[in-house]
Amino acid sequence: MLKTFTVTLDTGILHLDLEPGHIPLQRLLGFAARVSSKRKFLLVSKVLGKHYPVAPKLMSWSYRALARMALKHDIGGGSLWIGMAETATGLGYGVFEAACHEGAKQALFLQTTRYHLDGIERLEFDEAHSHATDFFLYYPEQAHHRERFLTAETLVLIDDEISTGRTFLRLIKAYQQVNPGLRRVFIVSLVNFAHPDDRAALADQAGVAVEWLCFRQGQLRFEDKQNAAIDSITVNVSGNGACKKALLAWPGRLGLDAPIRLDNDVIKQLSNCGFYGSHALRGNPARDAPASRTAERFTRHSHAERGNDESKPDERPILVLGTGECNAPAYLLGRELESQGFKVKVQSTTRSPIHQGNDIGRVCQFEDNYDDAIPNFIYNLNPDDYSDIILCHETPLCAALNDRLQAWHAVSARFELQPDKSNHAKLHFSRP
Repeated sequence: MLKTFTVTLDTGILHLDLEPGHIPLQRLLGFAARVSSKRKFLLVSKVLGKHYPVAPKLMSWSYRALARMALKHDIGGGSLWIGMAETATGLGYGVFEAACHEGAKQALFLQTTRYHLDGIERLEFDEAHSHATDFFLYYPEQAHHRERFLTAETLVLIDDEISTGRTFLRLIKAYQQVNPGLRRVFIVSLVNFAHPDDRAALADQAGVAVEWLCFRQGQLRFEDKQNAAIDSITVNVSGNGACKKALLAWPGRLGLDAPIRLDNDVIKQLSNCGFYGSHALRGNPARDAPASRTAERFTRHSHAERGNDESKPDERPILVLGTGECNAPAYLLGRELESQGFKVKVQSTTRSPIHQGNDIGRVCQFEDNYDDAIPNFIYNLNPDDYSDIILCHETPLCAALNDRLQAWHAVSARFELQPDKSNHAKLHFSRP
């Protein structure tokens, strides 16, 4: 029996007809109005770590749970796992990483991207409802990755939410042009609101077996309401078309066959650039003593300039921010800090324009760090809620990044893949 959930937004009324499920919807989702004429609502995930700050352990739980759902089925001898840009690139990598730890063999991860890379073959498709419609899926650069890409029996497509599945169908059809041997498709998401007719049409047109895996599912309906103030807003979301190869350090766009490892001692290096940390990490007196001493050693009281009483420990968490399509490193760093006993939240900047209201309490706008002059946003951020902010990014430092680092008194953490080590990386820390 379906249960209807109704949300009133400034752009219309959203109705969700929910099938029974074990996880309360309010633990998974909030809601907001999009600044877009194509789709005027947004499902704001509370476990994704994109528009809403999330603890790494909660993100890890979602990754493991979704990976296990997929691995209960016969994935086959070779599988290609794809995270959808922009929002689900971190989710896609996290599910792939969890699947590898759960025993997946011969698995390859790629993420779609909106950035141009000259001289590399790619599949092109679009997402008609998106604020930025063009997507690319690049062929892997390494020969053994490329072979796996062209011969995978199973395709695992990962997104945060699904409303029709049409973007996935476009991607499947494009992929079948280069790999006619595809046998199965798994569509994995946090929530799925694709109509049964849309699901049936996708499976019929794909011509292969399709499985849909998620935490909650149902159907959605949206009653559009004209709102001149919002409808009149136009936001530039199209890049300049220049090759971004020199700016893109995260390897997910060109193929990963194993999880990324951070090689450096992040706590020690953070301490060298005035890392403040958090005192809200020692709630368990039975915790591992060496880790406790490590956290204690590199923890200070909060910033004097933030006006806190230095006689009291700082109970606020650390915020680790990712940037755009490169949000997986923020999760990796946040998870490492959490394992050392720190209280952490993870979130990411985005180019998606969202109207303030409902579950979007704050909107901060700034320029992107990919030389496209595209507005980027961070939502629900109050710097005073955190003892320190660490901004993870793949691009070199630039005026846009320095502006944010200074405004937030933040630490820069630049991601770099280690030469000749396809899954080893370092973070380079500094504080402007």
